[in-house]
Amino acid sequence: MNSLPDEPPAPRPHDTAGPDAPDGAPAVPAARRPGGAPLPDVPAPDRATGPAEPGRLAATVERLRKEAQEAQSAADGRALVEMAKGILVGRLGCGPAEAARQLATLAEQSGGTVLGLAVDVINRAARDRVGEVAQQFLKSAVDGPAGDDAASVRLRTAESGVLAATDSQAVAAALLENALSPLGAHAVAIWVAGPDSSLTLVGQAGFTQEDAARWRYVPPEVATCARLALTRRDLAVVTSLAESGIPSIGRSRHPDSGRVVVPAGTGGRIHGVLEIAWPEALPPQPPRILRQLEALAELCARTLEERTPHAAATAPGAPQPAVVAELADLADHLHDPALVLTPSLDADGRLADFRIHHTNSRFIDPAGRPRSLVTGARFLEAYPAAAENSGLFGTLEHVYATGEPCQAVRTALTAFVDDVPLTTVADVGISRHGPALLLIWKIEDETARLASLLQHAQRLGRVGGFEQNTHTGEISWNGQLFTLFGLPPTASPVPLEDLAAHAHPHDVNSIGRFLRTLLHRRRESSVDFRLLRPDGITRHIRMVAEPVLDDHGRLYAVRGACQDVSAQHWTEVALAATRDQLADSEAESADRSQLALQLQHAIMPPAPAPLEVPGIRIAVRYRPAESESLVGGDWYDSVVLPDNKILLSVGDVAGHGIQAATGMVVLRNALRGLAVTGAGPAQLLSWLNTVAFHLTSHLTATAVCGIFDPQTRTLRWARAGHLPPVLIRGAQARAFPLVPGLLLGALPETAFTEEEVQLEADDVLLMYTDGLVERRDIAVTDSLKQLLTVASRTADSLDKRLDNLLTYSASDTDDDTCLIGIEVR
Repeated sequence: MNSLPDEPPAPRPHDTAGPDAPDGAPAVPAARRPGGAPLPDVPAPDRATGPAEPGRLAATVERLRKEAQEAQSAADGRALVEMAKGILVGRLGCGPAEAARQLATLAEQSGGTVLGLAVDVINRAARDRVGEVAQQFLKSAVDGPAGDDAASVRLRTAESGVLAATDSQAVAAALLENALSPLGAHAVAIWVAGPDSSLTLVGQAGFTQEDAARWRYVPPEVATCARLALTRRDLAVVTSLAESGIPSIGRSRHPDSGRVVVPAGTGGRIHGVLEIAWPEALPPQPPRILRQLEALAELCARTLEERTPHAAATAPGAPQPAVVAELADLADHLHDPALVLTPSLDADGRLADFRIHHTNSRFIDPAGRPRSLVTGARFLEAYPAAAENSGLFGTLEHVYATGEPCQAVRTALTAFVDDVPLTTVADVGISRHGPALLLIWKIEDETARLASLLQHAQRLGRVGGFEQNTHTGEISWNGQLFTLFGLPPTASPVPLEDLAAHAHPHDVNSIGRFLRTLLHRRRESSVDFRLLRPDGITRHIRMVAEPVLDDHGRLYAVRGACQDVSAQHWTEVALAATRDQLADSEAESADRSQLALQLQHAIMPPAPAPLEVPGIRIAVRYRPAESESLVGGDWYDSVVLPDNKILLSVGDVAGHGIQAATGMVVLRNALRGLAVTGAGPAQLLSWLNTVAFHLTSHLTATAVCGIFDPQTRTLRWARAGHLPPVLIRGAQARAFPLVPGLLLGALPETAFTEEEVQLEADDVLLMYTDGLVERRDIAVTDSLKQLLTVASRTADSLDKRLDNLLTYSASDTDDDTCLIGIEVR
């Protein structure tokens, strides 16, 4: 076997004592280099001439330092070469000698050094390990559920073998090439989360350099696909970027791209996000695929963990990082109670709880415990209710995982003392600083808060309180009660016995029953009466009172409250009158709607029988409005004229109700009568416009009129503000071009343009009203495109085609719909 370069020469034998050692003197070991080779002898200075010159001594020290560094580098090089040999032994199945020979041969053929080749072999092995893990993932995803458990075990085991792959860019490229591309993904991005919940792109594959440069940093307030995983702390699927409207890297080139974003973290801390992109909308993925994507995100977390400062949580009792000590010092300078919490992990490395590392001097425990009993305890042991009632522990987990600070107003802090819960309400602020959390709570002054709340409640509810001592006659009123009675605060309160003197005469008996129940029967009672105030205003008052008894059951006081219910009283009176009026109006409206509906159904049956005439077959569908109160003015007509030509028309009168229904009848019958003259569609619409303008009550309408000649298969048509007909020929559907035509009834006189279309056998012509396509959220042109798509689908018969059009209609306006289908034979 050839000797490897860069290895130091074998050590030479060396005497253990110098040549001039005196007899009987102990042997002095010779100086040796760090690698084991003896250092060269340094000549002793001549005692006669004095010490060596300072320049020669400095040169010797520098030479020895360089030799020591060279020896250390050689030792490191030998370690790398031995590691590369081990990789070759595992890959080639050969012995160490053959591996060393192969390494030397490859270095000689490549013109490099053995050390450089060893570094390449180690780096390639690390990348191959990522590829191997990705291939295991892909195989488990294809094989199905039977391989899930085994693949998961392999992925967990493989994580320890990717320690050398600290380059997130290389990991992204390997995952895309080996595992994600076969699943249809075209790009992958690896984001690292900053301490302020910002996102930085540290690795990507499949995206352009321009996109990578534009998206290299995402501020914390920007909502992106990757932030979904960071905020939810769970895998998130975005089926289509176009539908969701969420921005993300690469959206400009693939606007309908589907995304899967998975948080990557360890120990309850999210270090970053793995984002996988598909070029088109993403179909639903099997659960096993999503589970394996989560495993790949855990693999990426190894590289992200090294980029995150203070990523590893310290074990209990271990020295805390400097940032935790600085955070504790910061808490001591705050004026509000503050706690410094450090994560506590379980045996599997998952976040189990938080340790109360420090409490500042202003800390007040809700249970009254001293700081010494709280500091050092686990958070859930000190405040177990935080995991259930207030959800405070869940908020702590979210802040620790994502780094997003949180402010929670009026949060309940509950502690147990002898199994008795003691709750305090506080405003809580939580923020993450490195591996620790800072929890600040500001406890409210409950007494002052309740007093203020009571005053506002009395003011808003127009409620006044009183108490009257029946023995001494002393009466206490609050300020709101003086306001209700219209008295100044310096006036004397009104005793209960004199209450009838301030009330309307018709309410005196009600007040008497109220006082008898309260004072003699000693039971709680209430009364509604009209209060006659000194300023002449009458207010409706509701008084509620209860007796207060002493230890012997004797009455010694009465306390109660008065509320001004005048607004409620007059509202009830107005509602009663309005209710009566509405009952009459509803009955009248129901009769009108029923009449309009009967008239419309008599003229426009929802499913008339198909019309069979020579040369064509006509089928009609009519869908009334979903609400009977929205009876509309849509009409259709198909009739054979005296010259054997066929009149085809659809129209829509503006508005709803009986006026629209009667207007529809007028226009439909007028068009039938005018068509007998043999005039063309343009002339018929011109005459119909005159009818709508002069002979109706200011009706406006849209219409399409066509005359079909069965002998020549020609269709002459014109429109008045209506949507154009649709022609289906073969497997393609197209709309007729829009020709000029103002809606009917807008002007006294207007001209219309007539077009002629040559139809062929098996052609299908569709004429319809806007209730088939109109939507509130998109333009009519876009709805028309959807109609053409549905119309292009094959159908067994004309009736089936019309039924499909109604079934898959994109309209959402609940309007009437008329649809005529003409099949040319």
